[in-house]
Amino acid sequence: MAEAKIIARNLTKRYGTYTAVEGLNLTVHAGEIFGLLGPNGAGKTTSIEMMEGIRRPDAGTCTICGFDSITQSAGVRERIGLTLQAASMPETARVSELLELYASLYPNPARPGDLLQQFNLVEKARSTAKSLSGGQRQRLSLALALVGRPEVLFLDEPTTGLDPQARHSLWDVIRGLKAEGRAVIMSTHYMEEAEKLCDRVAIMDHGKILAEGTPRELVREFGPEAAIEIDVTGFPVNMAEIAQLSAVTGVQTEDHLLVLRTANTAASLMAFAGYAQANHIPLGELRTRSATMEDVFMALTGRRLRD
Repeated sequence: MAEAKIIARNLTKRYGTYTAVEGLNLTVHAGEIFGLLGPNGAGKTTSIEMMEGIRRPDAGTCTICGFDSITQSAGVRERIGLTLQAASMPETARVSELLELYASLYPNPARPGDLLQQFNLVEKARSTAKSLSGGQRQRLSLALALVGRPEVLFLDEPTTGLDPQARHSLWDVIRGLKAEGRAVIMSTHYMEEAEKLCDRVAIMDHGKILAEGTPRELVREFGPEAAIEIDVTGFPVNMAEIAQLSAVTGVQTEDHLLVLRTANTAASLMAFAGYAQANHIPLGELRTRSATMEDVFMALTGRRLRD
């Protein structure tokens, strides 16, 4: 097992009678990407801020590379890098100037030229921050986070707002950070991103971690074997009756779609076809899909990720 870089134990934060985070426990190792997922208000940001030492917990402890996040904050700051969802930087500053400025703050910084190469920003070295595309700004934000040669990286929704090509390009960069042996903890609102990138994930809601494991483990434990999506726009359906159909393990509506969670796709399809014929419901668009992290998330929280 690789060295544990983040160890959080019983982290708790209260605001008056409201508990934002209650008894959070997690460990992240070197060379691991750990995803912290949850709907808005779940406690993710508060948890990360306590781990970084930005916010003092009411109970519990966290160590980063062996340094206590609160009592040894200087040691923690020397060993972490972080990116925010909306990185703020001087808009008229040039890319090379920003990297050189950040490098001047550390005793043994990474070379700005090396970071320009690593993040494919050489051609943008003399460009201003405001002239960069969304993907280029995110790559620059990551480069700035790495100037101090951190052992641990905190990434807050690193690909929000990026087009698919830019998102996949940044995924390759994040995988490269893992390959270098860094510990990465990231929050994301994209379930596909969590499945593709994260070695382990924790799903959080109402200040508590509901489940933790590899994406495959969570899908196997909490996700149905498959889901059937049916367009029933304009036609009333009896959810209670549909829930009793063969092999159906759950029913819900998403936008204009009826979603049947099933342990046997063929049996549920045949049963619903019979139900639709008996109730004069024309079948519109219909598709099946295997269980995903989105299914796991809905099963555990009953909410969409951004609710």
